[in-house]
Amino acid sequence: MQQLSVAGTATLLLTSCLTIMVGTAIAPSLTIIAPHLHMDTMGKWLITLPSLGVVVFSPLAGALIDRRGAYTAMQAGLAAYGLLGIAAVFSLPPWLILCTRLLLGGATAAVMAAGTALLAAHFAGEARLKIMAAQGMAIELGGALFLLAGGILGDIDWRLPFCIYLLAWALWLMMTVTVPRSPQQQGTTLNETTAVPAAVYGIVAGAAAAMLLFFTCILQLPGLLHQRFEFSATQTGYYMGAVSLLAVAAAGRLTVMVKRISERFTLVTGFIMLAAGNLLLNSAGQLSLLLLAALCLGGGFGFTIPLLNHMTVNVSTANNRGTSLGYYAMAVFGGQFLAVFVVMLPHLFLFTGIGGIIISLIIILSSTKKNQSS
Repeated sequence: MQQLSVAGTATLLLTSCLTIMVGTAIAPSLTIIAPHLHMDTMGKWLITLPSLGVVVFSPLAGALIDRRGAYTAMQAGLAAYGLLGIAAVFSLPPWLILCTRLLLGGATAAVMAAGTALLAAHFAGEARLKIMAAQGMAIELGGALFLLAGGILGDIDWRLPFCIYLLAWALWLMMTVTVPRSPQQQGTTLNETTAVPAAVYGIVAGAAAAMLLFFTCILQLPGLLHQRFEFSATQTGYYMGAVSLLAVAAAGRLTVMVKRISERFTLVTGFIMLAAGNLLLNSAGQLSLLLLAALCLGGGFGFTIPLLNHMTVNVSTANNRGTSLGYYAMAVFGGQFLAVFVVMLPHLFLFTGIGGIIISLIIILSSTKKNQSS
């Protein structure tokens, strides 16, 4: 296993930020951007379509990694990410802008899956779990920073938030200098099997469920905080930023949790926390309950998404890791996309809270059956 330098590790962790940046870069300035693009009634699709693009193109991105190697897939993804991200500032018709946003999701899928595959190729065992946790922390920190940057730049000029996407080209250059192309990243030959292990499907289903439970809250929080607590936009931003920081803190404790109570029961803890966060928001009428909900949501995210990412890598082999991670990316962004429709349900937080409890029980029962059979 070839040693990865600190600079190389930092570069790959920075590429992880691009996955959440795909929507957050322009989200704070959307009301300013949409009229300039003649998309007043379709503005939200600028944020939603990249998520759909990840779902659609993730299997292709995974296949590209397994055939051509994670390094090649990352280079292609970063190059396309910058080009498609900046495209909206040019004089394009609305339908073509929407097409570029959908394709941007495909580039995001390649960056997300290839970045994890490259980290997995350079780390193993406990070190791999630590780097997956660090990756989760980078994603959440990046989300908070890009939300801030997108809002500030949008107030200066509506085009500037799109320039954030050009970070991908800077990372492309950094990658060529700091990340070696090892034999493990060259791809497989046609006669090598790339069949995805059966265990991957259960893991990616868990990833979709975790993201759905978390993202439904994120979508509903602005309205809920304004209606129940009369929060201003700034106060809402502080609250949502606190949730992100709590997720970072939880991901930082992931290795310790797994050592103490095992992967499976760390995952159960995460789902219980997500369920509790939803149920607390369902009945929150006091600030203390609202703060407790933030702790549960941030902790639940930090104990589920990075761990499920690590589990996907662990049950895969070098020959099928790209395809497996493609499915993982599809699940994570699929959960986000489905959340847009789930928020239409009545008694939403009660429904999602009970769903989180049911998922926790399923994980416990499957663990019990596995232990009995062994």
